Amino acid sequence: MIPTTPLKTAYPWTRTPFIASAPMRLIALAPLAYAVSLAGGLGFLAAGTDLNDLKRQLQIVTDLVAQTHLPGSSSDLPIGIGFINWAVDLEIALETLREYIPAAVWLFAPRKNEDLVEWTKKIREVSKGKTKIWIQIGTVTDAIEIARSCHPDVLVVQGADAGGHGLAQGAGIVSLLPEVADGMRGMEMESIPLVAAGGITEGRGVAAALALGAGGVVMGTRFLASKEADIAKGYQYDVLRTRDGGKSTIRTGVYDILRGTKGWPDRYNGRGIINQSYLDAQKHGRITDENKKLYEEALQKGDQGWGENGRVTAYAGCGVGLVKEVKYAKEIMDEVRQDAADVLSKLSRATSNL
Repeated sequence: MIPTTPLKTAYPWTRTPFIASAPMRLIALAPLAYAVSLAGGLGFLAAGTDLNDLKRQLQIVTDLVAQTHLPGSSSDLPIGIGFINWAVDLEIALETLREYIPAAVWLFAPRKNEDLVEWTKKIREVSKGKTKIWIQIGTVTDAIEIARSCHPDVLVVQGADAGGHGLAQGAGIVSLLPEVADGMRGMEMESIPLVAAGGITEGRGVAAALALGAGGVVMGTRFLASKEADIAKGYQYDVLRTRDGGKSTIRTGVYDILRGTKGWPDRYNGRGIINQSYLDAQKHGRITDENKKLYEEALQKGDQGWGENGRVTAYAGCGVGLVKEVKYAKEIMDEVRQDAADVLSKLSRATSNL
């Protein structure tokens, strides 16, 4: 039996084990976020680095809520919003949050940790405490500092296996989460739920995270292969064909440079599937003008721009090798929950005989 966590109390429509979908920029929009929540999880909508479309996406969720009542939810939106803190203006974000009050806000990648104090304080003020604050960390030091200064409702503990942007240097979730938990206990802040992220794509990973002390998990890469994801078919196929994720993906700044993405603090880079763009950069020891030219040409090829010999970026985590089929978000959620329950049940029977 999987124990209920405080997350279930905060988000009463959710089921156990608690599963959230990551706010993947440009991909996790209203259809995916709401589908995950409707399936008993907490779906996060990605605000990304440009808030121009955020209100429209939130209105779509509002309309979906009106059409399909979510049992157990309050009048507020039963989804979360993920903000990349260095890239967006707090006042613009607050303007949106005054009009649409989500169940949670996920804060990530500030220029300095002190910035999160103001974000946390003002979001709680405009939502009158209805919106729970999730803060993503990737080191024990950050976890302790942010817990003390912000008192978040949830800490997202992201390991180095995660896809997309994260810390350039960090530990895997197997060692990171228990050490963070010990740090919280040492400060008498063990009441803050820890949600594990990074490399979790199926039931065995969920069971492992719960065994490490997580109150729930986040999956990102797995939902790249969901029917509700706003993703190019070429990108999605790249995810499905890739195996041996630890070998076939890489943390690098190459893809940011080729995509023209600027502004990420130095301590961050992105994990993506190795392709010809990356291999050429390694071969020459730098990103050449020819590499940039070929990348731009690949973008014009549509779905053909991705793939082993392609050049267009496909951000994905080390768990990509376990993603083998495109399914509806509900099917993914049901399958992962059942598999996790089966694993934990087998372990319980095995340990009872010791």
